[in-house]
Amino acid sequence: MDDVEIRKIINKKAFKDIWGEFVGDEVKTAPKGFSKEHAAIDLIKKKQFIFTKKLTDKEVTSTDFMTQIDGCFKAIRPFFNYMSEVLTTDLNGVSLIED
Repeated sequence: MDDVEIRKIINKKAFKDIWGEFVGDEVKTAPKGFSKEHAAIDLIKKKQFIFTKKLTDKEVTSTDFMTQIDGCFKAIRPFFNYMSEVLTTDLNGVSLIED
């Protein structure tokens, strides 16, 4: 996992303002084979990469709701793209998906 690239995505102000921090489960200690001092141990320990966005009734019923939601998904799209690439390629960057 290239923690520099993912950190650039999740630490962007626009991203954080909308999606905040990861939620979800993580292991309590460093997984086998990883040092507890690893620079990306906070990401490695994650079992899930979940972001949530709470909306009020007023926001959901507003006339600009679709515009607001569109902005939310545009902000998270780089994360989806990154995870799609990571989860569909091997360590050499070769696609795991057959044509």
